[in-house]
Amino acid sequence: MTIRDLPYTDPSQLADAVRSEGYALLRPSDVARLAGCTLDELQSLVPSWDRLELDNYLKDGGRYRRRRHSCFIDDSDDAGHALVQVPHRPHWQPVEYNALHGGMHRLFAPVELETVKNPAWGRLLRALGDVCSSVRGRQTWYVEAHQFRIDTADGIGRPTPEGAHRDGVDFVAVILIHRTGIKGGETRVFEADGPAGKRFTMLEPWTLLLLDDAAVIHESTPIQPLGEHGHRDTLVLTWRTGSFQGADVAQTD
Repeated sequence: MTIRDLPYTDPSQLADAVRSEGYALLRPSDVARLAGCTLDELQSLVPSWDRLELDNYLKDGGRYRRRRHSCFIDDSDDAGHALVQVPHRPHWQPVEYNALHGGMHRLFAPVELETVKNPAWGRLLRALGDVCSSVRGRQTWYVEAHQFRIDTADGIGRPTPEGAHRDGVDFVAVILIHRTGIKGGETRVFEADGPAGKRFTMLEPWTLLLLDDAAVIHESTPIQPLGEHGHRDTLVLTWRTGSFQGADVAQTD
């Protein structure tokens, strides 16, 4: 499938597509337009992916994943947005949604302050929060941001080692930041309760997939190097109502 063949969504139909299909795929130019900034401004966030830290929680023993993680609360009203970073906290998922790494508190290095203070960061998160509110109604959103690098230093890298899954949130955005020297990394989106699905490979930086987490399951296939080394960088954002996952779970691990 070429870039031209990808099942892109008309940005004017973004909320409707998420509501009816369970997902939407946006071109990079439409992502920038949605965020109210230029692609160059979004690109100014990219150098921070070279400074991610090793994920030491992988149960398959792999060393192919680097990441950072931070949490925010997005509270909007008629006066505008209040997007506030909360004190650093672990990432937690129930085993029902992540059989491989669920049920434990995983404390990752935070997203760098320079990244969070970049105006493009806040614009992107607020714009996508608005889309979530368009679909679900205005909410106080509990937002988690995950920077990922999956590399092929060990020959193969697994973007989703837990397999096809839901995340236990309301909405998930998967944004391709960069991919180089790899094959694979196909994105798969399937109905949570049905046979329909789509398979495609995001190739252009700042291509964005927005998912209704209750409606669909998703995964990305493993990557392999085309030459000596390669990697795939993504930004994964989640929105949840009520609280962060694990807010009521005592930390014992």
